[in-house]
Amino acid sequence: MLKLYSFFWDCGRMGEVEGLFVSEPEIVDNAIGKEVYFGEILGKHSEIFGTINEEDLRVESEDQEKISWIVSLLSENISGFNPLDHIEGEENE
Repeated sequence: MLKLYSFFWDCGRMGEVEGLFVSEPEIVDNAIGKEVYFGEILGKHSEIFGTINEEDLRVESEDQEKISWIVSLLSENISGFNPLDHIEGEENE
C-alpha cells in the first residue's frame, strides 16, 4: 500500500525545504531517525542536512486510486525534495 507524503523543514533565514512524494509506509518508517544530506540546495554554502523526524513528514492521502493516478502522471517524486533519496550512507536507485 502506498501513501502520499509531504516533507517540510524550516531552515531559518536560509529558507525552507519541501517535498511531496509517494512511498510505502515501511520505507518511511525505516527512514525515521536517519541522517539526510541535501547539500547546497538553498544557495552557496547552505549545506542542508539533519535527521528525519516523524514531525517532518505528514500523510496527505491513503486513497490508492488517486495515488496510482498521480504516480502514473508524475512518478513517485511529485514535487520538491524527497528526503528518502538523500539518506546518508545508502545507495540510491
